[in-house]
Amino acid sequence: MNPLSTLRIQLDLVRLGLLLLSLISAGSVAAQTFEESLAMAEQGDAAAQYRVAYQYDQGIEVEENDIEALNWYRRSADQGFASAQANLGVMYSEGYGIAEDDAEAARWFRLAADQGLGAAQYNLGLAYMRGRGVEEDDSIAVHWFIQAAEQGMVGAQFNLGLMFHRGIGTEQDHDQATRWFFAAVQQGDGAAMFNIGAKYAQGDGLPKDLVRAYYWVYLADSLDYSQAEASLQVLKDALSPEQLVQAHRWAFDCFLSEYQECE
Repeated sequence: MNPLSTLRIQLDLVRLGLLLLSLISAGSVAAQTFEESLAMAEQGDAAAQYRVAYQYDQGIEVEENDIEALNWYRRSADQGFASAQANLGVMYSEGYGIAEDDAEAARWFRLAADQGLGAAQYNLGLAYMRGRGVEEDDSIAVHWFIQAAEQGMVGAQFNLGLMFHRGIGTEQDHDQATRWFFAAVQQGDGAAMFNIGAKYAQGDGLPKDLVRAYYWVYLADSLDYSQAEASLQVLKDALSPEQLVQAHRWAFDCFLSEYQECE
């Protein structure tokens, strides 16, 4: 058996829960003390209510308290503050401070997604992909992943690469698959690097090129992507010393560009 036949694009890595499990940062939370934010929140300031919620959520300057976090996220969300709406969706999705309710989670994700918040668009895409709180619909998932990916959400970019590669929720389109994998690469995503390498190794949507396959898998391995090490050795054994030198030159240039200019 050709050992390269074992180097396949990783199609089981659609990212589920990447942002459902991590709340959107309050960003400027350190700019004010908790007491200052709380005073403003009690006066009805939606941004301050969000900061207070986040501080309760993460235990910043105050003891962690999911019930208080939920309360303040809701007060901010009810005023239309998109980040609070998204995080309230996370609370319902994961059962933080309240019983899990996927339908309510999806409702809050949608409200924030409709305001253009990338994390919420990504989470709503996941909800449609998994059928959590909404009827499962891969085509709608693709729609929301595209919105999120265009805002730089790396999980959405990676998922789109897979969905276009396989034709899940959309027509199969190798050009689009490659485009979104490359977008994820520019954010240092090792899984996307590995998948580009696998496409080159198999000639699957990209011209078969073992030097470039090795190069991309080498990049993935440099980021400790778990699937890369064994495949890297298989590819290495298929190349000449001169080809390995060329691949390493490409990798060096890619590292220098911080993944912005990769072959």
